Amino acid sequence: MDYFLVCGLGYLGQHCVVALKKFGVKVIAIEKQPPPQWEIKNLDHYLDRLIIGDCSQANILLQLPISQIRAALIVTTVEKINLETAITIRTLNANTRLVVRSVRDNLNFLLSNELGNFIAYEPKHLPANAYALSALGKETISLLNLGGIKIRINRLQVPGYHHWLSYSCVDEINNRHRRILSHDRQGDSPSQSIEFHCWHPEAKIQPQDTIIYVETEDNYSLNKGYGINPNRKKISLNFLYYRSLIQTKISDWVKNFWGLSLKQQVARVAIIYGLVVFLLLITGTVLFRFFYPGTTLVSSFYVTAILLLGGYSDLFDSFEPISTLPEWLQLFSLALTVTGTAFVGVLYALLTQALLSSKFQFYNKRPPIPEADHVVVIGLGKLGQEITKKLRELKINVLGLTFNPITSQSDFLDLPLIYGHNLVDSLQLANLETASSVIVVTDDDIVNIETALLTQKINPHCQLVIRTNGDTLTKNLGRLLPEAIIIDPYVAAAEVFTGAAFGENILGLSCWQEQTVLVTQYYIEEQDTLQGLSIAEVAYGYGVVPIIYQDKSEDEAIFLPSEDRSLMPGNLLIVLATMAGLQSIEAGDLKPKQWKLKIIKASSKMSVFDGISAIARIAGCSLKIATETMNNLPATLPVKMYHHQATKLKKVLQQNQIESVIEQSLAPIS
Repeated sequence: MDYFLVCGLGYLGQHCVVALKKFGVKVIAIEKQPPPQWEIKNLDHYLDRLIIGDCSQANILLQLPISQIRAALIVTTVEKINLETAITIRTLNANTRLVVRSVRDNLNFLLSNELGNFIAYEPKHLPANAYALSALGKETISLLNLGGIKIRINRLQVPGYHHWLSYSCVDEINNRHRRILSHDRQGDSPSQSIEFHCWHPEAKIQPQDTIIYVETEDNYSLNKGYGINPNRKKISLNFLYYRSLIQTKISDWVKNFWGLSLKQQVARVAIIYGLVVFLLLITGTVLFRFFYPGTTLVSSFYVTAILLLGGYSDLFDSFEPISTLPEWLQLFSLALTVTGTAFVGVLYALLTQALLSSKFQFYNKRPPIPEADHVVVIGLGKLGQEITKKLRELKINVLGLTFNPITSQSDFLDLPLIYGHNLVDSLQLANLETASSVIVVTDDDIVNIETALLTQKINPHCQLVIRTNGDTLTKNLGRLLPEAIIIDPYVAAAEVFTGAAFGENILGLSCWQEQTVLVTQYYIEEQDTLQGLSIAEVAYGYGVVPIIYQDKSEDEAIFLPSEDRSLMPGNLLIVLATMAGLQSIEAGDLKPKQWKLKIIKASSKMSVFDGISAIARIAGCSLKIATETMNNLPATLPVKMYHHQATKLKKVLQQNQIESVIEQSLAPIS
C-alpha cells in the first residue's frame, strides 16, 4: 500500500496533508467543494492527486487506487459523511487504516469492533489538556494517566537553594521515578525545536538552569517542597517554613469552604459539630466522674448528655451555690449546654433543608464570580467546555465567559459564569485584574485578538493562552504578545491524526517550545522497525523518550523501564515523541552510534567480573567481547554506543572501581 487518503480539505484536512508529506508519503485528497484559495499556501504542491466529489460515494472512491490506500484520514466537518465514508472504504478495502473525525464515543467503539483497524478523534477535544495546563503557568507542562500510572511533565528553573545543586552532575537527577527531558543553561537562547537527549549528562547544575523532566505523580507529591536547602538548619527558618505551610493549608481550606454550595457548607459544619459534641461527651463524662463526689461513670455520662441537650436548668435550678461542684466545672456545664443547643440548631437546619429539597425542585444558585487567583475561560464552545472540565478536574477556580446568550438556565449550573454582555463589560465583571490566567478560545480569531490585547492591557502579569487559526496569524500574534502561549488546535490535532494513520495509537499530546509532543503507544510486531532493539537504542537512536513498557508475559506495566531491555513482538511501549521522532521510527532511520569507551584499569578480579557483566548489559555486546576487553586492559571496547549509553557505562564501571574514559569516533559504523 503506497498512498494515504485525506477526505475533506478544511483547515484540519489541509494540515493533515502537510503533516503526512513530512513522512515522504504519497497523498491523495477528496474535496467536494474546493475553496477559491486554500488556507495553506501552495497546498497543491503537497498533493499527488486531488479528486473533486463526495468522498462517501463508492464511485468517487473507485477513482482511487483503492487497493493501495494504506490509511484514510476522514476529516470532513459533517460527522454523518465521515462515518458513511469509513464504512464505504471498508467494503472496498478490508485492510485500510481508518482515522475518523467523530465525537460519538459509543458509536466509535462499536464501529471499531465491527470495522477493525479503526480509530476516531474529536479534534477540539485533543488540545484541551494543553490549553488547560498552559494556564497553570510554566511549571506544569503535562499531566497524563496511562493505564493507571499518573505521570507529569514539569519544568523547573533551579532556585539558588534547591537540593539538586548538591549533585555532582545533572544525570544524577535521573532515578526509577524521574527522567530528564532537557537541560538548558541560564542565558542560553531557548531552542525552537524539541530534541530529546541533547543535554550533557555530566554537566554541573547551576542556579537558574531550566530542567524539564518527567516523573510519576506519587514521586512529585512525595518530594514537593523538598527544594529547601538541607544545610539550612536554623530553627527560625524551619519554623517560618512550617508556619507558612500551615497558613497556606488553612487558607486553602477556608477558600474551598466558601466555594462550596450552602448545602455542602451546612453538611460540613454538621460533621465538625458532631465530632466536637462527641469529644465533649467523653470529656464531660471523665470530669464529672473524677471531680463530683459519689457519682458513677454511667451517671456522669447521663449528666453530660442532659447538658448537651440543653438541660442545664434541670440540673442547676437553684440560686444557691453548689459547694460540692467546682465553679469551673459549673462553667464547663454551661458551655456544654450552649454547644449542644447550637448543634441541635444545625441538625434542625439539615432536616429542614432535606424536607424542602424533597418537596420542591429549586435551581441551585450559581456560584459567585471569583474575586482573585482564578482562571478565566473566554469562549464556551466545545473546546472551551472541555478546557473548563479539565481545569475543574485539577481543582482550579474557574470562571466561564461567553458572549452568546445561555438558552437554558441549567447550562453550566455549577460554574461561575458571565454571559450576554459585550466584551468590555464582560471583562470588567470578570475581576481580570486579579485573575491568574486567561484562556481565550472563541471561534472568532478577531475576537480572540481583541480580547487578548484588552486582557494584556488590564492585567499584564496574568498568564495568557490564545487560540488561533492560521500559521501567519499565530506567528504575528506571537511577536505582538511574546509572553502569551498561542496554540492552533487544528495543527496539534492534525499531528495526532497523522500519527494514528501510521497505525500508532496517540494517547495524548502536550505543547511546549511551540511544538507538539505526542504520547504514542506501540505494540511491537514482526518486521517492526522497533523489533530487536534495546530501549536505549530506541530512545537515543530515534530521539524519543520511552516512559512505559510492558512485556507480553507480564500483567503490570513498568514506568521508565531499564534501557537494556530488548523489544520483542507482543511487547507494549509508550513513548514521548515529536513528529520528527515518529518519522524516524516509521522510516527505521536510527542515528549513528559515535562514542567508544576506553577502559584503563580495574582494581581487582572481582571488579573485572562485575565489569564484564555491566559491559554486556549496557553496551549490548556479547559476553565474549566484554571478557576479551576486560582481560586485556588497557583496551578500547570494540562496540560503539550513544553518548548517554557510554556515560552510563562509565558511571557503573566507576562504581565497580574500574577506570575508563569516553572517546568520540566519527567514523561510520561498519
